[in-house]
Amino acid sequence: MPFLDRSGVRIYYEVHGSGTPLLLTHGYSSTSAMWQGQVAAISKHYKLIIWDMRGHGQSTYPADPALYSEDHTVADMLALLKHICPDLSQAIVGGLSLGGYMSLAFYRRYPELVSKLLIIDTGPGFRKDSAREAWNKTAHATAEDFEKNGLAPLQSASPERSQVTHRNAKGLALAARGMLAQRNDSVINSLPNIVAPSLIVVGSEDKPFLGASDYMAAKIPGAKKVVIDGAGHAVNIDRPEAFNQAILSFLNEGRSTQAKL
Repeated sequence: MPFLDRSGVRIYYEVHGSGTPLLLTHGYSSTSAMWQGQVAAISKHYKLIIWDMRGHGQSTYPADPALYSEDHTVADMLALLKHICPDLSQAIVGGLSLGGYMSLAFYRRYPELVSKLLIIDTGPGFRKDSAREAWNKTAHATAEDFEKNGLAPLQSASPERSQVTHRNAKGLALAARGMLAQRNDSVINSLPNIVAPSLIVVGSEDKPFLGASDYMAAKIPGAKKVVIDGAGHAVNIDRPEAFNQAILSFLNEGRSTQAKL
């Protein structure tokens, strides 16, 4: 199994195919396994890189809370790309939910390295402190739930969470406090500055993220939005063929107007 050592934190990753690198990041409390329905289709055309964030799946679950943060996650993404692609010039970067948020954070730090963005069932954060505080209260409650009940809460979660494996819940609790919780409005404020072609994908039944998707489509210049009918938060699992078609069509054709599948 391939791992990248990040100062004692081992990051699990997989590489499928060849060509332009495409880094996909999973959602909170999911793992790289959530992308299995995309591996065959995407790796025919791109070097697909999937990985487990720290505290998740087969990566290390550090005991130090300070080792879980947006900064560490973005640094892990950069280190993976440079390790796998030593001559890296640009990569396609994307993810679902927290993975999409971290992809936006990665773009904010390293826009020159991103050729295209894939933002899937994602929120861009919050402008108002009160809204961010409410989100963070939920994130901390999630951490407490994992600490109290172990991995049991995942059994009733959406497919990208319920169908994957973690060694224990400790890393998920720490990741909720350090990575799911947000510190500022830097990501949402950066949306108008994005110049990379961007695709926003959302499931028609993912009600909490429909408004956020509309907001990002309006704020990111030239962004394309695709709504996948009959899909929830795990849009790539609920309707994999439609999802794969939307991704590959965008990557092949670039920017266009909004569409609905």
